[in-house]
Amino acid sequence: MSTKATPLEPAVLITIIAETVLRDRLVKLLKSNGITGYTINDVQGEGGHGRRIGDIAGYNTNIEIKTVVSQETSDTILSTLAEMRKEHALIAFRHNVEILSK
Repeated sequence: MSTKATPLEPAVLITIIAETVLRDRLVKLLKSNGITGYTINDVQGEGGHGRRIGDIAGYNTNIEIKTVVSQETSDTILSTLAEMRKEHALIAFRHNVEILSK
């Protein structure tokens, strides 16, 4: 096992849970902010907008999107998402993380 420290750098993990209908709009938002990598999963759950069980494809379903970005980019993304929340079921949060350096 190496005794060298693993090279890490600070970053921000953004997690977005939203109505599936927002998928294309959210991907466009990420890409327009220079984000080239993200993960999308179909998810189920219950919250302030009721239960999302995903029993009919494309109806009453949610997605979860995760991406790692800079602090500044996370500020921009979350600001835009706050506006989307006025019309859609959506929650977003961020965590400070460390990623492997390039």
